[in-house]
Amino acid sequence: MQTLETVMETLRASGKPSFLKTYIRHGIPADLTFGVSNADLKVIAKSIKGRQDLALELFATGHFDAMYLAGIIVDGKKMTRAQLESWTRGTQGISSISNFTVAWPAIEHEEGWEMANEWIHSKDPRVACAGWSTLSGIVTVTPDEKIDMTKVCDLLDFVVKNIQSAENYQKSAMNTFVITVGSYVGPLHEKAKEAARAIGVVSIDHGDTDCKTKTALDSIEKMAASGKMGAKRKTVRC
Repeated sequence: MQTLETVMETLRASGKPSFLKTYIRHGIPADLTFGVSNADLKVIAKSIKGRQDLALELFATGHFDAMYLAGIIVDGKKMTRAQLESWTRGTQGISSISNFTVAWPAIEHEEGWEMANEWIHSKDPRVACAGWSTLSGIVTVTPDEKIDMTKVCDLLDFVVKNIQSAENYQKSAMNTFVITVGSYVGPLHEKAKEAARAIGVVSIDHGDTDCKTKTALDSIEKMAASGKMGAKRKTVRC
């Protein structure tokens, strides 16, 4: 049976200089990653699928590759609220861990919606990012009839009022929420477009990368043009 030590060795052996360089450019400390590609992480994940205990151990290492792998294999339904709350505070300041690794299991948790609505008001930007990403994921996979439309409208209004003064990566997560609502929640498509127009251009510093900020309105209209607007996804894990 795979142990934390054997998985970490596999991660070390799977690292590639090109990916290491890319991750460092995206703000991940060199001593916290081996440079393992997402494709290789998925291969490793297949060999430890269902190992909830191992997922928790991997996240606790504080190592980017291990933490990301933990997010792929963990079952959010089996996590306690305390464990998820702990994960929001243990992201090492890495935005992709907040936006993906923490959000993925939170989306599956029965208290995910409640937790996310608390997290978005945190003074810790990474916790807030996890909250917005969780909310985005929930509306992406949840049937419209089960979504609190009034609450989502309130959240859109909150984004309009607060996004421009938010922390750098928090802006990105909030902008993504508007795009997600406009793309996956049919009844609020026009409301989200209205919010996107009010927001306008969002300036986000992506550091030494080629990443660009998506304009919410353009992204929503592109989704509508594709004919997939309102079509729910089974999962947001990638």
